[in-house]
Formats: sequence, structure tokens, C-alpha cells
Amino acid sequence: MNYLIIDKIIKEALIEDIPNEDISTNSIIEKESISTIELLSKEEGIIAGLEVFKRVFDILGGVEVNLYKTDGDRIYPKDKIAFLKGNTRNILLGERVALNLLQRMSGVATLTNTFVKELENSNTKLLDTRKTTPNLRVLEKYAVKVGGGCNHRFNLSDGIMLKDNHISASGGIKEAVKLAKENNSFVRKIEVETENLEMVKEALEAGADIIMLDNMDLETAKEAIAIINGSAITEFSGNVGLHNIKAIGEIGVDYVSVGALTHSYKVLDLSMKNLKKIS
Repeated sequence: MNYLIIDKIIKEALIEDIPNEDISTNSIIEKESISTIELLSKEEGIIAGLEVFKRVFDILGGVEVNLYKTDGDRIYPKDKIAFLKGNTRNILLGERVALNLLQRMSGVATLTNTFVKELENSNTKLLDTRKTTPNLRVLEKYAVKVGGGCNHRFNLSDGIMLKDNHISASGGIKEAVKLAKENNSFVRKIEVETENLEMVKEALEAGADIIMLDNMDLETAKEAIAIINGSAITEFSGNVGLHNIKAIGEIGVDYVSVGALTHSYKVLDLSMKNLKKIS
């Protein structure tokens, strides 16, 4: 993870939550007060984002965070994940931001791991998409990796993907690929979105490096893979869920992309409890 970006995310989240001061805490807690508190799990899942959680309190200062778990660990209800000791005000200031980020990242990792398990008897790899929470992409894509998935491109500058609107705007697949090759370095791979077998054949003839099989039924996708026959990397996309991802893996596609990993996850239920004021 890029910690310059991480720090920016955390600081902006803290400003959102504390535009001036925490009037509840500052009304009743002395500046020099020291306390301890535990980070606990309330449900089973994959933990992800512990260093981000810790970084919130590093930025606020005066709080030591001891981690009992590592990103990627499976946790269970009542597990102790971390122990914090330090300035009571800063513990309370950072609590919500730290939990919000950790819970969301752990939710992504947990859902990703559930999908990965469905593919474990195939050679198909799981991909995320750009359907991420605005400004939290780096965190969510990191969480996908923690859950066992792979990252697709991070942004529009990261790779060439010619989708349906690009193809329409340029006059067809062959022309779109031709222009992409002419206007980019040869080291950049070109992915083309296809919706039927004719488009697959056209993408192959144009020299696409990666061919996306978008919203195809399994029989059509299987036929497309046979036509491609290893001449390009294949990616299955569209309407993928836990109900069908195992079957998708069985047709021999190289990758399957799932937007739900970062747009339909459930946050993992964690809490900071048992605060004890020691001075």
C-alpha cells in the first residue's frame, strides 16, 4: 500500500469526523488521561487493514497499538484482535474512523475469500474491478488481495480496456485496437470487451492480448475459449455471483471479474470495548 495515499485518506476522514473538536470527550476527559481498550471481533471473517487501523492512532499520537492478529487471518466472535493503551482523548477521537476503515476492508477480504474458495478446484483466478468506493480504492483493492483475489487495473491510466462504448466510438473492434496500438507503447497490453462469438473472432484477428467475455452464457463462453485456444488471455465478466462462479471456473477461463467484491460487501462487525481509565 502507498502510505502517502493512506495517510491522506485517514486525515480527510478525521477532518470529516472532527471538524473542530470532540465536544463530548473534551467535556468529560482530561487532556492527560490514559486508558486501555481492546479491539474485539463480533463475527467470523477475514481481517484486513490492521496497519491502517494502527496508523489512525499513529497520526493522532499518544496511543500504542499492539496487534494480536495479521492481515489475512480468519477471526471468530470474541477474538481479541488488538490492545490499545494511551491518551484517552485520542483513543476516542480515532475510534470511529479506525473501525470504519478496518470493518470495510475486512468485509471486502471476507467476501473475496468466499468467492476464492468456490474457485479452488480450478485454474481460474478471481479479479476485482474499478467499481470501488470513491477515494477508498487503494484500501479495497488491497483487501481483495488479502482475501486471496487478484487486482485488475487500478485506474484508467493503468491499462487499455476497450469496452462497448469505445468500440462504438471508434467504428469497430479492429479500428479500436489499431488506434490503441498506434497511440501507446508496445509494452501495454490491450483488452477488448466482447459480447458474442463474432466479436471474439474480430478481437483475435485484431491482435487483442486479453479478451473479455462479457455477459455470455456458459455454453457461448466455453465455445469462445475454444476459439481463442490460448492465443489471448480470457476474462469472464458480468452477472457473476456465488451461485455461478464455480461453474464459470469449470469452463477453463483464465480470469473472472466480480464487481460485487467492492460494491456489495458487508462490513465485518468489530468493536472497541472494555475501556479502562488508568490515570
